[in-house]
Amino acid sequence: MKRVFLLICLLLSSFVLFAQNDRADAIVGTYISVPGEGQYKVRITREADGSYTGRVCWVKNKYDSEGRLQRDDKNPDKSLRNTPCDQIVLFTGLRYDAKKQQWGGTKIYDPNRGIKAHMTARFSDAKTLKVRGTLMGFGETEVWTREK
Repeated sequence: MKRVFLLICLLLSSFVLFAQNDRADAIVGTYISVPGEGQYKVRITREADGSYTGRVCWVKNKYDSEGRLQRDDKNPDKSLRNTPCDQIVLFTGLRYDAKKQQWGGTKIYDPNRGIKAHMTARFSDAKTLKVRGTLMGFGETEVWTREK
């Protein structure tokens, strides 16, 4: 009897974990920022440790007015300042919080300002991801739309 009860508990907990992973993995994909001069795409991938990483994978204006490839020249880490603008890592270590139904626990990098801010992300609908960065009590939200 004890074995049957343990087996049932194990099965139920595995179903809950799989369902939670499905919700957490909903963030995986490619997103495009709002249209405009600074438009870009971000690809979010799942890492082996279960966290998520977001990298810029396309930039509308990849070259400056003189035809030179734009680079991450405002990065506080001098070793990353030569990174092409379409290869910048925006965040690593993002994790899903099932209670809050949002992702967080990391910082997002803003290459336009060269700063990092606390990050949260949540879906407002199936295609719209709201990404919020907060630093010293001030915050800014960007809306990313999932690509088809």
